[in-house]
Amino acid sequence: MPHLPLATFLRPPLRGPRPSRSLPRPQPLSTQSEPRGSPVSRRNREAKQKRLREKQAALQAGIAGKSKSPAEARKAWSPKEIVLYEVPTEPGEKKDVSGPLPPAYSPRYVEAAWYQWWVREGFFKPEYQARLPQATGETFSMCIPPPNVTGSLHLGHALTVAIQDALVRWHRMRGDQVLWVPGSDHAGIATQAVVEKQLWKERGVRRHELSREEFLGAVWQWKEAKGGEIREQLRVLASSLDWDRECFTMDAGSSVAVTEAFVRLYNAGLLYRNHQLVNWSCALRSAISDVEVESRALSGRTELQLQGCPSPVSFGLLISVAFPVDGEPDAEVVVGTTRPETLPGDVAVAVHPSDSRYSHLHGRQLRHPLTGQLLPLITDTAVQPHVGTGAVKVTPAHSPADAEIGARHGLHPVSVIAEDGTMASPCGDWLQGVHRFVAREKIVLALRERGLFRGLQDHPMVLPICSRSGDVVEHLLKSQWFVRCQEMGDRAAKAVTSGALELRPSFHQKSWQHWFAHVGDWCVSRQLWWGHRIPAYLVVGEHAKDGGEDCWVVGRSEAEAREAAAALTGRPGAELTLERDPDVLDTWFSSALFPFSALGWPRETSDLARFYPLSLLETGSDLLLFWVGRMVMLGTQLTGQLPFSKVLLHSMVRDRQGRKMSKSLGNVLDPRDIIYGVELQELQAKLRAGNLDPAELAIAAAAQKKDFPHGIPECGTDALRFTLCSHGVQGGDLHLSVPEVLSCRRFCNKIWNALRFILSALGENFVPQPPEELSPSSPMDAWILSCLARAACECERGFITQELSLITHTLHHFWLHNLCDVYLEAVKPVLSRVPRPAEPPQVLFSCADVGLRLLAPLMPFLAEELWQRLPRRPGGRPAPSICVAPYPGARSLEHWRQPELERRFSRVQEAAQALRGLRDTYQLTKARPRALLQSSEPEEQGLFQAFLEPLGALGHCGAVDLLLPGAAAPSGWAQAPVSDSAQVYMEIEGLVDPHAQLPLLAARRHKLQKQLDGLTAQTPSEGEAETHRLQRLASLRLELSKLERAASHLWQLMDGSPSLGEH
Repeated sequence: MPHLPLATFLRPPLRGPRPSRSLPRPQPLSTQSEPRGSPVSRRNREAKQKRLREKQAALQAGIAGKSKSPAEARKAWSPKEIVLYEVPTEPGEKKDVSGPLPPAYSPRYVEAAWYQWWVREGFFKPEYQARLPQATGETFSMCIPPPNVTGSLHLGHALTVAIQDALVRWHRMRGDQVLWVPGSDHAGIATQAVVEKQLWKERGVRRHELSREEFLGAVWQWKEAKGGEIREQLRVLASSLDWDRECFTMDAGSSVAVTEAFVRLYNAGLLYRNHQLVNWSCALRSAISDVEVESRALSGRTELQLQGCPSPVSFGLLISVAFPVDGEPDAEVVVGTTRPETLPGDVAVAVHPSDSRYSHLHGRQLRHPLTGQLLPLITDTAVQPHVGTGAVKVTPAHSPADAEIGARHGLHPVSVIAEDGTMASPCGDWLQGVHRFVAREKIVLALRERGLFRGLQDHPMVLPICSRSGDVVEHLLKSQWFVRCQEMGDRAAKAVTSGALELRPSFHQKSWQHWFAHVGDWCVSRQLWWGHRIPAYLVVGEHAKDGGEDCWVVGRSEAEAREAAAALTGRPGAELTLERDPDVLDTWFSSALFPFSALGWPRETSDLARFYPLSLLETGSDLLLFWVGRMVMLGTQLTGQLPFSKVLLHSMVRDRQGRKMSKSLGNVLDPRDIIYGVELQELQAKLRAGNLDPAELAIAAAAQKKDFPHGIPECGTDALRFTLCSHGVQGGDLHLSVPEVLSCRRFCNKIWNALRFILSALGENFVPQPPEELSPSSPMDAWILSCLARAACECERGFITQELSLITHTLHHFWLHNLCDVYLEAVKPVLSRVPRPAEPPQVLFSCADVGLRLLAPLMPFLAEELWQRLPRRPGGRPAPSICVAPYPGARSLEHWRQPELERRFSRVQEAAQALRGLRDTYQLTKARPRALLQSSEPEEQGLFQAFLEPLGALGHCGAVDLLLPGAAAPSGWAQAPVSDSAQVYMEIEGLVDPHAQLPLLAARRHKLQKQLDGLTAQTPSEGEAETHRLQRLASLRLELSKLERAASHLWQLMDGSPSLGEH
C-alpha cells in the first residue's frame, strides 16, 4: 500500500471560540522557569527543550506515561479466582474453544489440554514441518542440555528451556524443519549416591553388600520410578521437544556410541592408562572431575565438621615445622604447611635457587622431623621466596605442584593417604588406619614432643570440597584412564580464533582460549558401578612390551579385545585370561558425545545426515568449558566436524538479592511452584524432605519464610517464560523475583482483556481481509498498523540476533502501550457509531492475529488459546495451530510502515498526556470537559487537527477543537504546555469549586515540598542511585510547578491575588 500523506487525513481548519479575555500569567515559584523575556531564562528554556527531547525519546522507546515494564512493576497481590477448563476432553484431543472466554485470565484454564494435542498432532516433528506451506527447506537443530536424572528442574533449567523453546518455535513458524532433541543424563556419582542412601534407609544394606548386578538393578528401578519428573516439568514449561527422539545417556544407543568413542580415541593414541594424580573423594572412594570440586576460600581459621571425624577439623592454619640440617646440630630449615598430615609423604625440601638465605645449604641434606630419614634440599624456580619462609616441603604423591617439582628432580613419590581417607602403611604403625584429620593432631603433638614445632598462625587458603559428598578432596596417585587433550584443545582454540566457532557473548572467548592454552589431560575413570563400564581389559599375567607395566587392551567387545591381546602378546587368544576394568567412565564423557550420539552416531542415520552439525548450542555459561569445550574436542575428533558452529551462553539465575540459588539458602524453586503457586507450608515441607543437615535446614527455612511469607501465587507458564526471556541473557547474572513474574501475569491479563474486546467488536459474521488488501483511511488506523509492522520488524531482528529481551520489550510495548493504552481507547467511540465503519474491525483483527503470532514463541499457551478463537480468513487451508502458523515477517508488513507518522504521533500523545495531567491536577474524575489545542506552527496545528477525535478519547475529554494561532484563550479555561510551540486548554469553570480545591492543592503541595526538601538534603551518591534521585527531584519540581500554576489559575477565577504559599 502506498503511504497516504498526512494531509489526506486533515479536515478544513476550525475557528476556535473567541475568548472574552486572555488568562493572566501565573506568578512564578522557585520551581518554575523565569518569564520568557527574562535574561536568565535562556538556560531554563534549553533545559526545558532537553526535557522535552528526552520525553519524546522515552515515548519512542516505549516508556510512555506512568506505565512500567514487567520488570519494574511492584503491585500488591491479591488472590485471583482460579478458573478451570472443565469440558470433557480426552488426552490428545483438541481443546473446545466454542464457549465464551472467562472474564479474566486464569493460567490453569488457558494451559489445559493444549500440550497433549500439540504432541499428538506431531507439530514438534520435523517431518510435519516439511509439509508446511511456508516451508523453507532449511533445517534448525538443537539438543537440550541433558539434566541429571536424579533431580528436578530449577529456575536455571527453566531459563534454558524458555530461551531454547522460543528460538525453536520461531524457526518452526518461519518454515524450517526443526529438531529439538530431549534427553537426560545418567549422572553417575549423583545417582549412585542417591540410590545408596535409599538402600541404607529402606533396607539397611550398603552397596558392597550387593553384587554389581543387584545394585544396578536397584538403580534402574529407581530411574524408572523417578525419571519421569523432569519429563513432566518440561511439558509444563511447554517445551516443544520431539519426544519420539528422547535420549538417555545410559540407553543402548548411547552405550554403543560411548564404546565406539573410547576405542577410536585409544586407537588414535589419545587415550592412555597411567599412574598419576587425580581428584579423589574419600567419601565416594572415586576419582571426580574438576567440575565436582568446589573451591572454598577461607580467610583464616575455620572449623568444619567432616564425615568420619569425631570432632570439627580446623583449616586455614599455617603450621611451621623445623627440618634439621644433617651434620649441623643447631641449623634447621623451617617450612610452613597447612597439611601436616602429609608430612610422612615428604621426600624433599625446596627453595628458590636465587634465595640467598639458603644458598649455603644447596646440595645439603635435611632430617625428616618425624622419621629422621635424610631428605635432599633442592632448588627450583617454582618456589616463591617471598611467601612464608621461602622453603616448602615436597610431597609429590599428594600435590599437583609438588608432583611437577618431583618429576623435574627425579624424586620418588610416597603415598601416605589411602582411598578411604585413612593413613596408609608407609606412615608406620602409629598412624596406619587412622583418619587423616585425626592423624593431623597426632603429628602436631609428635612435633611438639620432639621440639620441632615452630608455631601456628591463621593463613588464607582455598580448600577443595567435593560437591557430591562435602568431604575435602585429596590428590591421590591412581592408575586411571586419561584423554590427551592438548592436540584436540588446540583445534578447539583455533576454531574460535578463525571464526569457525562463534561464542556469544564474545567476552567468553578469553576464558575459552585461556582454558585450552593450559588444558591438562582428562581423567575419565570413575570407581563407580553406575555408568558406562570402560571397554578395557587387563591381560592377566602379561606385561606391556615396554616392560614392568600391566598389559591392557581395548575392544568393542571381549572377543575384539581378545584378538588385540593375542596380537600384542603373540599368544593364542583362547589361552589368555582377560579381566574387564571394573571402573566406569566419567559422566562428562558420554555428555560430550550427546550432539551426535543422540542422532544415532556411530550409525549413519538419516537424522545424523540431516541435522548434524547442530545449528546452535544454547546453555548456561557455567558449562562453557566442562561440557561445551569437551563436546567441541570429541565432536571434531570423532566426526571430523565441529558439533555446532554457534554457541549462545546465558548467565546464571540468581534471586532478587543477587544470591546464587542454593538449597541451603532456601531459594531454589521448582518452576512449577511459580507456575501453579504454592503455600509456604508446602515449600517448607519440601525443604524437610531434602538432605540438608539440621543447621542448614533452619537457615533455609527462615530465609524461605522471609522471602515467601504467604507462599507463591499462581503465575502461569507464559508469564514465567516471558519474564525469563525479558532479561538480557547475554549480559550479567539474571536476578529473578516472583513479583516480576506476577507483573507479567498482569500483562497476560491485559492481552486477555484486549482480545475479549476485539472479539466482541468483530461480532459473529466478521470476515477478515487479507493483510495486503487492508489499506487504512484514518490516521489512527494507519498509526497502529505502522506500529504493528515495526513490532514485527523488531521481533524478527531479535530472533535473528537471538536477543530475546528486545523481542519481549517490543511485544510488551506494542500490546500495552500502542494497542491497549492508545488504539483501543481511541477506537471505542468510532465503534459506537451507527452504522459502524467497516475498517476499524479489520484493523483490530490484524492487530490480534499478527500480534498473537508474534507472541506465540514466548507465550505459546496464551497465544494458542486466543488465536484459536479468531475468525479464519476465507480461502486456502488455515494452519491448525498457531505453533505452525507463519511467523509475521517484516517484509510482508512493510506496506503498513509509516515511520514519519509514528514520530509525529508522539506529539499527539504528549498533548493527550497534558490533557490528562490537567484532569489530575484539578481532580476531574467523572466530568468530560471541553478542550482546545493551539500551536504557533502550522504543521503541528495540522497534526492536531487530524487527531482531534482520538485526542478526546485519549485525554478523557469531551469535544476537542483547535484554537487558532495567536487567538486568546477563553476565560476560565486551564492551560498546560505541550511544547515550546503548543499548549492545551481545558474548560474547568463550573466543574471545579476554587474554594474547595485550593486547600486540597495546598495540602498536596506541602506533601510534595516535604519530599523535595528531604531529597535535596540527601548527600549526593554515585551511580544508579544518584540518577534515580535526580530524576525524582526533577519529577517533584515539575509536579510542584503544575500545582502552583493550577492554584494561580483558581485564584484568578476567584478574582483574588494571594499565591498558594500565602494561603
